[in-house]
Amino acid sequence: MDEKDNRITKMKANIDIISDWKDDVESYYEKAVSLALLLILFTFIVFPKIEVKPYKKEIKEMKTIDLPPEIRQKIKPPEEVKPIIPLTVEISGDAGDEDAEVVETIGETSLDLTKPPPPMEEGGYGKTPKFVIHDENPIPIKKVPPKYPAFAKESGIEGTVIIEAEVFKDGSVGAVVVVKSLQSGPGGLDAAAIEAVKKWKFIPAKNNNQPVAVWVRLPITFSLD
Repeated sequence: MDEKDNRITKMKANIDIISDWKDDVESYYEKAVSLALLLILFTFIVFPKIEVKPYKKEIKEMKTIDLPPEIRQKIKPPEEVKPIIPLTVEISGDAGDEDAEVVETIGETSLDLTKPPPPMEEGGYGKTPKFVIHDENPIPIKKVPPKYPAFAKESGIEGTVIIEAEVFKDGSVGAVVVVKSLQSGPGGLDAAAIEAVKKWKFIPAKNNNQPVAVWVRLPITFSLD
């Protein structure tokens, strides 16, 4: 009996030990679960919520531009222009009628194409271009000498007025321009030279035997001798 009682006592002791161990395990498990829940709650409170947006691929649309066709402009070569050879005629400025004898002298002429056209002082430019191709120069057939203004004669003013005159196809004179002035203004030597040259008549210039309008240069001299 004593041995049986001892066994029973030991078994009870073992059962009590197992029971105490289970109680300890359950106690630790509850604490661990509680701590884990607290950690998860703390994480949600402290850290913000991160939203992840789905990736969208951006597609850029490319537009085509139509370029204008290449334009090629043909440049014509400049036409060869025959320079005008100015006709130089010396006129005495003494008073006289339209039939007075006039001495004509033709000297050396030169043309500088680099110089701009002279300023217009008296008269005006006509419709004829400054450079016209021609192979025959105009020839004066009626030359009217200028009238010497009384004021210029009394003042002893002498010199030469350089005139450019427009000679039409019929030989008449159109526009008259003063290239070199001697005495401008109404009643001056420039006006007297213009008035005289406008009454001149010419055999017109020709190109291939056809009359053409051109410009001629005329020096009109006023002398008291």
